[in-house]
Amino acid sequence: MATAQTPVHHVVIFPHMAQGHTIPLLDISKALSNRGLKVTIITTPSNAPFISSRTNKHPNITLSIIPFPKVPDLPQGCENTADLPSMALFTTFTEATKKMKQPFEDVLRNMIDDGCPPICVISDFFLGWTLESCHLFDIPRIVSHGMGVFPMVICKSPSLHVPSFKDLSPLDPIDFSELKFPFTLNKGDIPEVFLNGDPNDPYVRLVMELGEADVNSWGVIVNSFEEIEGEYIGAFESNYCNEAKAYCVGPLPLYDQLDQEVDASYIKWLDKYVESNQLGSVIYVSYGTQTHLSNDQMDEIAFGLEMAGHPFIWVVRSKTWAPPDGWTKRVKEEGLVVYDWVEQRSILAHPSIGGFLSHCGWNSVLESLANGVPLLSWPMLDISEQALNAKLVTMGLGAGLVIPQRAVGGEKIMTVDRVVICERVKELMGGAKGRKVKERAQELGQLAWHAVEKGGSRKKLDELIERLTNKNM
Repeated sequence: MATAQTPVHHVVIFPHMAQGHTIPLLDISKALSNRGLKVTIITTPSNAPFISSRTNKHPNITLSIIPFPKVPDLPQGCENTADLPSMALFTTFTEATKKMKQPFEDVLRNMIDDGCPPICVISDFFLGWTLESCHLFDIPRIVSHGMGVFPMVICKSPSLHVPSFKDLSPLDPIDFSELKFPFTLNKGDIPEVFLNGDPNDPYVRLVMELGEADVNSWGVIVNSFEEIEGEYIGAFESNYCNEAKAYCVGPLPLYDQLDQEVDASYIKWLDKYVESNQLGSVIYVSYGTQTHLSNDQMDEIAFGLEMAGHPFIWVVRSKTWAPPDGWTKRVKEEGLVVYDWVEQRSILAHPSIGGFLSHCGWNSVLESLANGVPLLSWPMLDISEQALNAKLVTMGLGAGLVIPQRAVGGEKIMTVDRVVICERVKELMGGAKGRKVKERAQELGQLAWHAVEKGGSRKKLDELIERLTNKNM
């Protein structure tokens, strides 16, 4: 626990302005704060209330607020990727953060002048320009990707730059000559940006630039644990300069278990299944903050969940979709649709939850596994590593089933049919394969807790703090 005296050592944390990237860094802030370190989180005015609400019980954590630049192509007041009208503006948004460099350096300079220099800056991969600022003040930069080790190894692999890959179909296997995996990877599993080497593509150019800053950082902090990804760490570290180390200190959500329970209507709704002794009977459905599904696909999900006949809680972020006529009335007793922000961790930790239909963003994967909840994986974004996460969970770890998304010829299915959704939900929640993956998820949940309490993740966090504090004595 944090000591009452003023902390001696000071860490600066700078998250990218996206919920999926911010939340893990708030968790690491708490982990460091609980070890007696002072933590300053850099953020912008509109992101500050969310961060403050998550950290205000930790007296060693403070916020330093700097302005988000005004950019003609971005909507007024847009300071988070969740506010973007389209993900097509993501590159514009990320490029805009470069204008925060001077205010950020002013913050670092003031800290040094006040006699409280940071022992490191932990900054997001998408804020690659912070490396130059850190070099200016001789402060180690530790990078955070918001991804696991396995997809990062894949995305950095030189095998992806073989020209013949362009001729492969999505279902064709890819041979990674320098890497060995216990399952086959297909071209369709790889994010397009890592296969598309076109330097004229603004997003490709941005990722290449960020990758350069990444590999020249002092170290990498990873929201994962060695018990599930240890075999890939050596290959991952080999991509970095100056013998930089990767510190797997996750699952980071487990550092946040001391915060008070959530008092929300959806938790009360879930409680009734515990009271009626229906533990593990509810499936949780959520596709993350960046996913935009068509109204037709939303209809298919609605009908698929109804046909499956299992209780469900479904988080809907669409502003255009309305439930089909009569559907809400038919599922009223056994289905809850939530349109607001939910505390996902509290849902996944609830004893009534028995499965998670997920896009397989890495935060969702870890939050699910940490609670022993198996996944029904449905990766969505071609620009992210969700398909790789899904493969790791289902084929590598054996803790989930998959929603098929490609036709025989390898073409992506535009709309997944309700019958497919129904069958997979029923299998996960009540079938033989579902029981098997649930047992495996529960095993991994126990490993996750052990990793954070006294296993590899705890030791790695100790090692990281020890190296940084000795370097700055």
